[in-house]
Amino acid sequence: MNLKRTFGAILTVLGIAGLIYAAYVFAATSTSEQNVKMTIVYGVLGLIFFISGIGLVKRTKDES
Repeated sequence: MNLKRTFGAILTVLGIAGLIYAAYVFAATSTSEQNVKMTIVYGVLGLIFFISGIGLVKRTKDES
């Protein structure tokens, strides 16, 4: 397993964690403006990390 695939896997896990935390904040809080902003920030960052991690894992060739 090379370094790019490892980094892609780490980005994917961080993205999943960010998306889960955004869903938790969305479900557990009321509609104050700060909580909405925090949910959007965590959701967007989680989505970016997740998509970039999956893309990095898919594009990297296996060199055995």
